[in-house]
Amino acid sequence: MLFLLFHDRIEETERELTMTEQTTEITAYERSVALVKAELTQYKPKQIDTVLGLLQDGNTVPFIARYRKDQTGSLDEVQIREIEERQRYLENFEKRKEEISRLIDEQGKLTPEITAALSKATTLTALEDIYRPYKQKRRTKATIAKEAGLEPFALWLLMTTKDSVEEKAATFINEEKAVLTVEDAINGAVEIIAEWISDEAKYRKQLRQFTQKNGIVKSVVKKEELDEKKVYEMYYDYEEPVKSIVPHRVLALNRAEK
Repeated sequence: MLFLLFHDRIEETERELTMTEQTTEITAYERSVALVKAELTQYKPKQIDTVLGLLQDGNTVPFIARYRKDQTGSLDEVQIREIEERQRYLENFEKRKEEISRLIDEQGKLTPEITAALSKATTLTALEDIYRPYKQKRRTKATIAKEAGLEPFALWLLMTTKDSVEEKAATFINEEKAVLTVEDAINGAVEIIAEWISDEAKYRKQLRQFTQKNGIVKSVVKKEELDEKKVYEMYYDYEEPVKSIVPHRVLALNRAEK
């Protein structure tokens, strides 16, 4: 019940902001403040305005917590940092959303569906997943396969289940484009399909959720002699589920890798 009320409040805030934008220009900062108020309902709107105003004036979190209790309603450092960090994240989120919308629009590919998807996104990760198909890509195996004329074959593979794959692949052999064998054609088409799937926001979200639930972090030592003091010995042959690994072990693994 609380989740539904919270979700309804966020949606109502988004609608109000959209209506406001239609009549006046609203900044990413102003949007972020409105969203913070909708999300952090444990604080009064006036407390949030006061904290953010004091921070914008250059006051530090410890100073505000100690000397501005009368203005903030006695918020402590943890509470003030929560407001500060959430506002900063949401402001960056709003700026990135605007930027992605502009970049896609410049390509002439901004549709009502994409605009709606951007509007519904609630994290930076979700925004980047939406933008991924429209990003300037480095030269990949899929790019090379497309240049070799294998995109129609990739489409055919997705739509066909009965015909001979090898026979169809043979029609795409092209020595000038380095597609020398049936296997080359099939491998190129598979690279294209893999890129299509990886560019789909919904599949990336599903894979991310699956990995977080079922993934395993595993490490094996490569050069034991480099760890003279055995600082990272516990990670020489180590594995742990992604869902249970704690931040300090991730940091230790990162250090050990270097």
